[in-house]
Amino acid sequence: MARSHFDLARTMRKRILLLEDEQAIADTLLYALQSEGFEVLHVRLAREALAAFEQTPPDLAILDVGVPDGNGFDVCRTIRRTSELPIVFLTARHEEIDRVLGLELGADDYVVKPFSPREVCARVRAILRRSAAGAVAVAPSGPPEPVAASGLTLDEATQRIALAGEFLALTRYEFLLLATLLRRPQRIFSRTELMELVWGGAPHTSDRTVDAHIKLLRAKLRERGLVVDVIQTHRHMGYSLRLPG
Repeated sequence: MARSHFDLARTMRKRILLLEDEQAIADTLLYALQSEGFEVLHVRLAREALAAFEQTPPDLAILDVGVPDGNGFDVCRTIRRTSELPIVFLTARHEEIDRVLGLELGADDYVVKPFSPREVCARVRAILRRSAAGAVAVAPSGPPEPVAASGLTLDEATQRIALAGEFLALTRYEFLLLATLLRRPQRIFSRTELMELVWGGAPHTSDRTVDAHIKLLRAKLRERGLVVDVIQTHRHMGYSLRLPG
């Protein structure tokens, strides 16, 4: 079914940054994305991608892992210091460890070559829809009350989590994961539930992804002086947030 003029106009406002050094692959993606109404800036080098990001932040970035002057992982790390920009990795690597590393860095998806350009476009649209849905979520009337447990405080209004009054530096998925546990302390969430609630059915999410993010969260909490492991592991069941006492 053809999309409405409204949907097309909304898509056309979206800018995509494409980091890909293989011209044949870049041409294929450029054609597919532009045919869908996206505005695409194509660069070949990591330093060009970072310069483009600083000059005119895009709505989403597609990063090839292997480029002549570095790799997409490093570009993602730099972007994540200041931005929650949706990111898709594009790579010939298919090993699980590479996929998990990409997701640990805060990527939204991971596409392995060879791929279908139409599939990439579909994933880009899905990610942008999820991002838009999160940005326009309706808040309850009046300022929401902060949620607190185990020394952590979730501020629903600002979508941030504080420890001892100071906000934590979390990636999008780290925040969503910790917020999910914090809203229902002591409630055991299975890995499958967390994959659905946090990653929204992203095709490359796995048990390993959840475990990796739990490990990252625990490390960040320890770095901030929280000695007690507030995130509890329940063997063969899942994870929960410990209540004090």
